[in-house]
Amino acid sequence: MIVLLVGSGAREHALARALHLDPAVTQLHAAPGNPGIGEIAKLHSVDANDGLAVASLAALVHADLVVVGPEAPLVAGVADAVRAEGIPVFGPSGEAAMLEGSKAFAKEIMAAADVPTAAPRVCTTVDQVAAALDEFGAPHVVKDDGLAAGKGVVVTSDRAEALAHGEAIVNAGGQVVIEEYLDGPEVSLFCICDGKTVVPLQPAQDFKRAYDADEGPNTGGMGAYTPLPWAPEGLVDEVVRTVAQPTVDEMARRGTPFVGVLYCGLALTSKGTRVVEFNARFGDPETQVVLSQLSTPLGGVLMAAAQGGLDAIPPLEWKDGAAVTVVLAAHGYPADPRKGDRITGIKVAERIDGVHVLHAGTSSDGEGHLLALGGRVLSVVGEGADLTAARDKAYEGIAPIELDGSHHRSDIAARAAAGENLLEA
Repeated sequence: MIVLLVGSGAREHALARALHLDPAVTQLHAAPGNPGIGEIAKLHSVDANDGLAVASLAALVHADLVVVGPEAPLVAGVADAVRAEGIPVFGPSGEAAMLEGSKAFAKEIMAAADVPTAAPRVCTTVDQVAAALDEFGAPHVVKDDGLAAGKGVVVTSDRAEALAHGEAIVNAGGQVVIEEYLDGPEVSLFCICDGKTVVPLQPAQDFKRAYDADEGPNTGGMGAYTPLPWAPEGLVDEVVRTVAQPTVDEMARRGTPFVGVLYCGLALTSKGTRVVEFNARFGDPETQVVLSQLSTPLGGVLMAAAQGGLDAIPPLEWKDGAAVTVVLAAHGYPADPRKGDRITGIKVAERIDGVHVLHAGTSSDGEGHLLALGGRVLSVVGEGADLTAARDKAYEGIAPIELDGSHHRSDIAARAAAGENLLEA
């Protein structure tokens, strides 16, 4: 099987690694990829958001399957352009990707499918934002309706800060979604979909705040772990039954079947499981840990989804252990990340048993030196028999990596590894 992977982040490196380990995948191409992906795939300098260019490349390399990683190409309709060439694609159409492209649309679908979620108010003026903030009260949850690369959400008890975020979105011509605050721990569940059938993966938890103890601004995610020993028994089955399957059924009913990953961001609240958000692709950094624990070869699963055959695949198999990923971020991230600093020590880290390093924001200077492109630069993944062992490996792996001014959280998965029941916290 020849596979073309679209994207360039750590999520795509995790996908590339899993596909590279699949014996059925004979060739792996990536557009545009990154230096880490380039070690296991042939890179092509093609704009990931240019559907015609991606479709032409897929035809040129005789791809049997195209896997679209990031949200922007999906919302831009890249999957549609490839499908128009008759090539199987893992990733939703531009219309179906609006589950992530518009939070207001996602709320509309959830309402139609009777999916449990936070009550929303869609606002187009500052006055509407102010009224919604007062209606729900603090803590305030203010979301940019459109794509914001994981940084369009503000959760704060400071009304002035919440109003300022909403005002900035409105002034930029966007819509604002104000929601009631959901208490309880958050969980990420990826569901592989073929337009009708839903196959869940193993749940994970990520860490959005920049600094230890959930301090600092929201980021795209500073780490993640799986499995979740504290999660309620039957959670995955419940989410498929009450969230994922009804959503996929509603999308099919509307003539926009959802093929790809339905990312269910969940809050396990005192009133039951509620959807925080939907994404139309694998989440980052949760993908880095979830795929590391998947024993079933990935290529066949994604091809089955692309061709509408998920109902015929055997149950997925998983490793017995655990995985933890820690994100190494550039100096100044997330406010003003610095670019161009040299990265060393990755090879040393990867010589540690149970550790692998995934590239996110990296580039090469042409002389063999690896440089930071800013933002979240690397995801260091540790695997072990349990969360404590996996956590130890992740931090052992991050120790030899040097990047001037970089920072990472030291408490990823600490509470879960200590046996704390987050449902009672």
